[in-house]
Amino acid sequence: MLELDCGLEFDGACAEQSFFPALPPQPAVCLIEPSKEKAEPFLIRTQNLQRRLQRLLGPIDPASKRLNLRDFAQGIRYRLTGSAFEQTLTYYQHAKHLFPKRYRDLMRLRPAAVLKVNLRNAYPRCYVTRRIPVDDSGEPTGGAYYGPFASRRSAQAFSERVLDLFKVRRCQIKIRRDPAFPGCLYSEMKMCLAPCFAGCSKEEYDLEVQRLVQFLETSGGSMRASFEEEREKASGQLDFERAAALHKKIEKLDEVLRGHPELSRRIQDLDAVILQRAAEEQTIGVYAVRGGRLDEPFFFRFAENASQPRSAEQIFRDYLERRPASASGDIGEHLWLVARWYYSNPREGEICFREEDWPYRRILRACSRLLAPKTSAEAKPETQGPSTNTEGVS
Repeated sequence: MLELDCGLEFDGACAEQSFFPALPPQPAVCLIEPSKEKAEPFLIRTQNLQRRLQRLLGPIDPASKRLNLRDFAQGIRYRLTGSAFEQTLTYYQHAKHLFPKRYRDLMRLRPAAVLKVNLRNAYPRCYVTRRIPVDDSGEPTGGAYYGPFASRRSAQAFSERVLDLFKVRRCQIKIRRDPAFPGCLYSEMKMCLAPCFAGCSKEEYDLEVQRLVQFLETSGGSMRASFEEEREKASGQLDFERAAALHKKIEKLDEVLRGHPELSRRIQDLDAVILQRAAEEQTIGVYAVRGGRLDEPFFFRFAENASQPRSAEQIFRDYLERRPASASGDIGEHLWLVARWYYSNPREGEICFREEDWPYRRILRACSRLLAPKTSAEAKPETQGPSTNTEGVS
């Protein structure tokens, strides 16, 4: 957990002289501790800690309806955050710990939208869901999951384009294999194998579902490789008409995948590292994503590392190649945290995906870019935007 590692006692009598001047005017997550024993604390996130607490803990104005916690507060604990991602993750962890029944409402949190192929059904179909059940080891179960997407609408749009390449059913009816069943438009258009009226055997349908799952697991790579192999074979046999038809299929596949986000992939294969500038000078926050879940981060202090015998690459290796004992955390919520940052505009920080191995040189180059001094165009004024709204309970 990202701890609230700084604290101050609050005394209203001398707050203007000693308390407020001691607060840094920087982004932070702050917990206002109550003076009464049974009262719940108040958790906030802000872009300017000093200014926000002056509003919450300043002198009470009888003519104002603004929330004031001057008589409520006994002290504060806070953590300075160097990025929006660190602030959101810190707030999430403490809100979940302090308010386990209400933290989703406080954060307006909805699990990320993913595609699911429900393999427990005799005749599986692909659909959008926000629920990912897990087994005893914490791994997704009950089907194949692919995502996350920016929204349910974008996931649905992608699934429609993908399903145009396969003959898997899209209906939600219970399949009875009744020859008297009239079928649907997709079966009339030869875009579905129509198991509803026994238009195919169970084995034929399972084979088509397997092709769909392989397509999703490889982000289209399995189908492209198959088409390219068939095209080369057709060209070698001087069957240019078939080769041209296969080339058109590859172009259609490219059209389906165009604009497809790199983040969306088989959930169990979502291994990446998110790099963020930290509040501390010359420090990078490193957040590993393993199988769709966020691991405990570490903060790489480049100034300290200059005097250490280990290289920067070796330190990253020790962190990224360490596997946790077991999966922990709600995978849907962790995917929401990652997707919320990844699809934000503008997006701060960098992400590097693991393919066959971790791209260590790319990671170190990304760290160098993040530590480079910001230009005047990149520097942003401190504003009290939507992300700085206080959230919590008094």
